Amino acid sequence: MSRHEGMEARRHAGDRAGRVLLWVIVSAVMLGLGAAGGFWAASLAGPVSAAAASGADSEQLYTCGMHPNVIQKGPGECPICHMKLTPLRAADDAGAEAGGPQERKVLYWRSSMQPDLVSDRPGQDAMGMDLVPVYAEEAESAAGKTITIDPVTIQNMGIRTATVQRGPLARTIRTVGRVDYDEQTLYFINTKFEGWIEKLHVDQTGVQVEKGDPLFEVYSPALYSAQEEFLAALRGVERLSESTIPEALEQSRRLVDAARIRLRYYDVSDDQVEQLARTREIQKTLTIHSPARGIVTEKMALEGMYLMPGMRLYAIADLAKVWVYVDIYEYQLPWVRIGQEARMSLPYVPNREFVGHVAYIYPYLDKQTRVIKVRLEFQNPALELKPAMYANVTLRADLDRNALLIPREAFIDSGTRKVAFADLGNGKFQPRDIQTGVEAEDGMVEVQYGLDEGERIVTSGQFLLDAESKLKEAIAKMRASQKAPAPGAEPPGQMPERPTEPMPPGHVH
Repeated sequence: MSRHEGMEARRHAGDRAGRVLLWVIVSAVMLGLGAAGGFWAASLAGPVSAAAASGADSEQLYTCGMHPNVIQKGPGECPICHMKLTPLRAADDAGAEAGGPQERKVLYWRSSMQPDLVSDRPGQDAMGMDLVPVYAEEAESAAGKTITIDPVTIQNMGIRTATVQRGPLARTIRTVGRVDYDEQTLYFINTKFEGWIEKLHVDQTGVQVEKGDPLFEVYSPALYSAQEEFLAALRGVERLSESTIPEALEQSRRLVDAARIRLRYYDVSDDQVEQLARTREIQKTLTIHSPARGIVTEKMALEGMYLMPGMRLYAIADLAKVWVYVDIYEYQLPWVRIGQEARMSLPYVPNREFVGHVAYIYPYLDKQTRVIKVRLEFQNPALELKPAMYANVTLRADLDRNALLIPREAFIDSGTRKVAFADLGNGKFQPRDIQTGVEAEDGMVEVQYGLDEGERIVTSGQFLLDAESKLKEAIAKMRASQKAPAPGAEPPGQMPERPTEPMPPGHVH
């Protein structure tokens, strides 16, 4: 072999070795890229599958910050206030942050490809995929039963809480009273016969009189004749006292009794009748006396005035006890009862408090003012309470000594329902429908049902929680409507059957 041929042979051998080495390197690189690609594809398969499995539930929704009930897919404007819609965070994020897997309780299992296919135990669906567990906090959060908020948001919202506790429930009614006379000790003086006033013993109003004090003297021809008839009947009895005819004596005695009764009808007292029978002297005038102790509040009598039967001459009121009228509203009526203590103060004696009681609740309502009149009674020995005075009256009712109480600001009253938010701890809050009772004067409200003693409730920031609760409820309803099967679709929980198609030619499994 010549030198040239040897060099040519060595060159061809080197080329073959280079090509072999290049093929080996390329093959190694391709194998490495295939493995890396497989690993990268495998690493992406989990998230992509999870996203695909929950694609319907995690679809981005948008809402209005001013109207949380407005929810739609995709960005846009609020149809009410035309503000730009903001994206909602995933409903399950907060639930996942609340606690670890060891703290969560599994409610049921469902298929990731067919969410309406559920089971009470783990297993596989018709496609051979493992059922996914659904935890209690996730179900409650999705249904709007609980609200989960991170601590930073709680701090920013300024949420404060209070404890549901038991205590005395009292209600105080403050109103204005009007002092008036006691109608049971109010007397009017008039005559039952015609005559003339001869003399006045009480000639002014405002004076104190005692029972039996003389008021005035009156002359009346009818009264004079009645005295004569009485004396004549007495003389007849005396003449017939020794008569042998008992019927005549009995008749005379009946005449004496009739004349005595007639004098009494003319307001002649028994003492005056006895004096007439003893002295046998007819009095020209009759003295009229006060029937009770009291203050003369009216005087129409004048000396020489002619009297007619029924004419009012004096009015006398006993002010040792007075009545006070107060007005209360319809809703306050359950807090007032007969015998209840009443306290009263007057502007001209501000440091003095009078204590009385409820004497009567009138059985009718004023049509114009829509109030109910209540009558109070107060003792007035020093005559400090004067009729026509105005006073400040306080009625306190102890309704319950062991009522369940919450602060007034702890619930939201929409007019149709009342909602309070219970603090469950770990950033969880639960809306509760409650029924309230009487509102006390110290800002506390009675709770009849919906809360238990010792629970923590939100007293500040509940409007933001209410908006969040309504938002979750709206999202849950929207997703439920999306998951509802269309007419003619397969019933929930069943995998649809696929038709069997012939294999294409040349296709081999």
